[in-house]
Amino acid sequence: MRESGGKKADSGVRITEDGIRQVLRPVTDPELGLSILDLGLVYGIGIDQDAGEVTVTMTLTSQMCPMGPQILGATEMAVRRAAGVRKAKIELVWEPPWDPRKHASEDGKAFLGIWD
Repeated sequence: MRESGGKKADSGVRITEDGIRQVLRPVTDPELGLSILDLGLVYGIGIDQDAGEVTVTMTLTSQMCPMGPQILGATEMAVRRAAGVRKAKIELVWEPPWDPRKHASEDGKAFLGIWD
């Protein structure tokens, strides 16, 4: 698990899941060139408004992903930049195993050549 402190919370700023997804959209898997959101690597986003803390539960395409540290670092940095976030935590999980047929968005599936 990666954890990082961020800037002080902006007074009156409400952290939303949509807002966090917006800052995560540009984070890509460098090997595939596709957003971690479209790949379905983000399993959940938890927000503690009072603490200004955001926890992103995510996985990687494989446990041997050579770009894993870069993806996790980019994810953490993106969350830390979101308004109101004081602390970003990235929880890397392997269950359920990533399966693009189940987790990728329709755009991600099309990019990967997966058709239902």
